[in-house]
Amino acid sequence: MARRSASGAIAMRAAIEMIGVPYSWGGGGVNGPGFGTGRGAKTWGFDCSGLAEYAWARAGVSIGSTTREQWRSGIRIPKEQAEPGDLIFFDSDSHSPGPEHVGIVVDATRMVHAPYTGQSVRVDPLGRRTVLGVVRPSNIWMNGHALSSATSDGGHPLSSATSDGGDAPSSAAANGHAAQVVLQ
Repeated sequence: MARRSASGAIAMRAAIEMIGVPYSWGGGGVNGPGFGTGRGAKTWGFDCSGLAEYAWARAGVSIGSTTREQWRSGIRIPKEQAEPGDLIFFDSDSHSPGPEHVGIVVDATRMVHAPYTGQSVRVDPLGRRTVLGVVRPSNIWMNGHALSSATSDGGHPLSSATSDGGDAPSSAAANGHAAQVVLQ
């Protein structure tokens, strides 16, 4: 349990470090911000799933590159039990089943996310009526597939966050400004 919480904290901090990076449709991924596709082709930054993929890659967990893959990247938990780093999904299109947006939980009331074109990565309230659910990524789930070999201690997921159990290295946000969010 402590390792899972450590991985979530690493993912959450990695996302917070990206505050201020522009939204780019199809942008970003495991290596950080990047040029997007289509309407994001000329913008260097992140879309919502690219930010989530990057944050969890920093914690050593592969969650896939789309919101639909990420929706299947771990276990679903009640919103009231969300912890830092958990993924919160939103379904705002009733004609298309499944999530259209993902954020990374900061605390019981806030998330960090890449909201939409024209905006930048930022912290916003969790409370929205379009919440679909919360997923806690796990090394026993990768890209929607269970991996039974990902445990070695009687079924408890292992985290590969860092080899010494410490936090991932800190870095300034990609736009040259370190972002700070007061965590209470």
